[in-house]
This record gives sequence, structure tokens and C-alpha cells, in this order.
Amino acid sequence: MGKKIRILVSDLKVEAELNESKTAQLIWEALPIEAKTNLWGEEIYFAIPVKTGLEGDSREVVSAGELGYWPTGHAFCIFFGPTPASRGDEIRAASAVNIIGKVLSDPKAFLKVKEGTKIVLEKA
Repeated sequence: MGKKIRILVSDLKVEAELNESKTAQLIWEALPIEAKTNLWGEEIYFAIPVKTGLEGDSREVVSAGELGYWPTGHAFCIFFGPTPASRGDEIRAASAVNIIGKVLSDPKAFLKVKEGTKIVLEKA
């Protein structure tokens, strides 16, 4: 069973679950984290105080609701729809990300989040 976290942004309180990866464990140990959101298509990302490289199962194409860690920008990513890099209906990160977990409700709730909004990640 993964570790549960809460994502607090705007008036949203979204539960998510981290997987058992090394990167997810590093993020868990760094919680709570507070940042400002950046938007890239239907992806929210923000720099976090975790620095690690790509894991063996990293990938560029992800699913709605997956959480990723982007080593290039030391960023936590929430994917909920197409990005500028997407081809067709896929959801594609800017470059490979480590998949670290998933949100436990409808990821489309993140559509109302605006650029520069305060976001908090905390242990649930």
C-alpha cells in the first residue's frame, strides 16, 4: 500500500497515493512542501527540494491523474490532460519523468487551477 498525501491548491483538497519508488520515498521524506504552480497545457508542475535522477521505468507518455517527478527541473508534476508536447490524445511530459503515484479522484478538478497559485503537498 502506498503512502497517502494531500494536494491543497485553490479551494481543492485532493488525495493522492505515492508508489513504492525511490523517488516517491524521497518526496515523502521532504513533506510538507509549499510552492507556486506553473502550468504547461493540462499539467501542473513546480520545483521541489528533491534532487534525484531518472529511474529505470521513467517515461514521457503518462496517464491522466498520474504524478511524476521531472529530474530536469527538480519538479513535481500533476498530469490531467494534453500538454504542448502531446501527439493526438496522449498526455506527454516535456521529457521523461519518474512516475511517483496517482491522484485518487477525478484529475480534471485541476483544470480550474491558475498559474502562480500556492500549492501545498502534505502527508494525509
